[in-house]
Amino acid sequence: MMRKNDRSSINPFTGKEHYDTVDDDKFLEGCFQGYYQELQRSQLLDNTPEGQFIVQVAVKLINTVNEFLTKIGRQDYVEGYYEWDVHLVANNSVNACCMPGGKIIVYSGIFSIANTEERMAFILAHEMAHALLDHGRTRASAQSTKNTAASVAWVGSFALDMVGLGGLGSLARAATNIASVGSQYFLLQPWGRDHEFEADKLGMIICHLAGYDIREVPKFWKEFAGDKASNFDFFSTHPSDAKRIEVMEASEIEILNTTDFYSKPVLPETPKATGERKNTNAKPQEPQAKAVADNKSTHFCTNCGSEVAPDDNFCTNCGAKIGK
Repeated sequence: MMRKNDRSSINPFTGKEHYDTVDDDKFLEGCFQGYYQELQRSQLLDNTPEGQFIVQVAVKLINTVNEFLTKIGRQDYVEGYYEWDVHLVANNSVNACCMPGGKIIVYSGIFSIANTEERMAFILAHEMAHALLDHGRTRASAQSTKNTAASVAWVGSFALDMVGLGGLGSLARAATNIASVGSQYFLLQPWGRDHEFEADKLGMIICHLAGYDIREVPKFWKEFAGDKASNFDFFSTHPSDAKRIEVMEASEIEILNTTDFYSKPVLPETPKATGERKNTNAKPQEPQAKAVADNKSTHFCTNCGSEVAPDDNFCTNCGAKIGK
């Protein structure tokens, strides 16, 4: 049987090799352990109408991902690595998560904002996109580079933090005496801006290919932008700022006008905000052209060469501190 760590390093959605220094077998072992521990301490609602609804939406999205990977000849990316599983648990937290390897937990409080199938589909697709883009593994690799003594127990606590279960992760880290300024930054902060932009766009692509109307997505995000965002766990760790909504709107135009999703990577570059609001009459090429025109202000990490935002303190790809 092929080890998970032997999987191709080329991501099928970006066409790139992402920063990776962790052993995938040990990494996923820790993630899955944290996942099953959370389920054991939770009340499952899988057999309720709401639970069946979650399963129905998740299966539709998972099938869409598998069909996409089959069409581009990259089923190797999920075979033997992703063990998809989804559960609805009784918890008033307005949140949902997808761990590396495809383990999905949805908290019942999410229904207070995801009151349509399109909204629920985007939330699930967005979380799946983080996993499919190896964001968790990338950040774990960045932390591993800074702390090579990290154990499998720490990886489990890292997984819990990355999916919004920070309290559980903190307890696990305390038990293993692993703490530093670096780990606090990478473990307890929300996803970096670039990772959010990427997950938003790939999530919208998955929803579109699954047959959902993605025009609802920017509207959904606007509804909870600004001061209201802090009232919901999901939006407090997934900031609903104007730049993010702008990227969603640009992605909407591009996706709805794309006829071929299979001949080249769907996310070759990280989407960028340009400061322009959506022009509903714009052609799909215009947001990309504007991004190129704004390239003069682009900043790059001196360690790995990845593009970083001017106000970033750390590289979201390799974790290196950005010199000012």
